[in-house]
Amino acid sequence: MNLLVAKMKWVMLVSGALTCTMFYAAVDPQAALNSMFGAALQGPLAEIVVRNWGALIALVGAMLIYGAFDPPSRPLVLTVAGLSKLIFIGLVLFYGTQYLGQQAGLAIAIDLVMVVLFVSYLVAVRRHKTAA
Repeated sequence: MNLLVAKMKWVMLVSGALTCTMFYAAVDPQAALNSMFGAALQGPLAEIVVRNWGALIALVGAMLIYGAFDPPSRPLVLTVAGLSKLIFIGLVLFYGTQYLGQQAGLAIAIDLVMVVLFVSYLVAVRRHKTAA
């Protein structure tokens, strides 16, 4: 666990950079949906919702990058990012299992690894504070 705590800056930078790639959905929503789910939504409402979704995910990525350089903010940043990723995982597993063969399945696997690392870090830091 001490290794994870020592390397958390890099974990957060890589996680943040990967998460920021979803800004692509804000720029080209139809291509992002096709890439991620192998399907598209049509109409102006879909354009608004998917662009907003991409922007919000990119903001979570930016928060992770910020938290990498600001250790006092890490608990909040990791909690918000982890919950966001768990909600996405849950929604796809509950409502969209047909998309697991697409890039969404890979995104879920990567997000799950990130969540495990985030939770492990938070537990390790909390134990260290309790012991001190």
